[in-house]
Amino acid sequence: MKVLVPVKRVVDAYVTPRVKADGSGVETENVKMSLNPFCEIALEEAIRLREKGIASEVLAVSVGEVKVEEVLRTALAVGADRAVRIEAPRQTEPLTLAKLLKSLVKKEEVGLALLGKQAIDGDNNQTGQMLAALLGWGQATSVSKLEIEDGKAQATREIDSGLQVRAMVLPAVLTVDLRLNEPRYASLPNIMKARKIPIEVLTPESLGVEVVERVKTLSVVEPAKRESGTFVESATDLVAKLKAVKVL
Repeated sequence: MKVLVPVKRVVDAYVTPRVKADGSGVETENVKMSLNPFCEIALEEAIRLREKGIASEVLAVSVGEVKVEEVLRTALAVGADRAVRIEAPRQTEPLTLAKLLKSLVKKEEVGLALLGKQAIDGDNNQTGQMLAALLGWGQATSVSKLEIEDGKAQATREIDSGLQVRAMVLPAVLTVDLRLNEPRYASLPNIMKARKIPIEVLTPESLGVEVVERVKTLSVVEPAKRESGTFVESATDLVAKLKAVKVL
């Protein structure tokens, strides 16, 4: 079984994002970029499936300009077998991403698609669901535990009321949550080896997909600063303040 893992290059999780001076987006120039944390977890799970003999190959894919090859090299250093870059604008919309991935899934005869549940830049949480719908495959989102046996997957999901267990027949699309596993670090020898591994480059045209802009960002602004809190002497004072701001 071949496992597809889409990976995304985002502003590092430990960097405070800054809005561009013209308000057109988040500043990415001269900013540390890295592999999206949720994608790391999906990649780790795919590698573990291969180590167990369940998966035969782990294929990492990223959509974007040549800069995204940085995270593909990271994926190869961690343990992915192959890497594919699909040439497209950096801010590709989720529906277009899903269509590109669908074509790649068909081309590569993928048996399981493992995605991070969301990217920490857009927080859309849409691509996995759209991919499953386009393929007509079973899906589970926000997976925190995964078991695969005899061509079937059992996924445990974290929901508001507790845990939900879903069973499905493969092929399937799964989006993973933070508690699924602990991603490994790439060793220095593997990082050096990954630099020499060729990355296949495809175009949307070669996959039969037209890149269409359906959503336009009008402006990006900093969130409003929170006002400092105040202390009250008693519960009576608290109730009075809440009534004053019409919360009660």
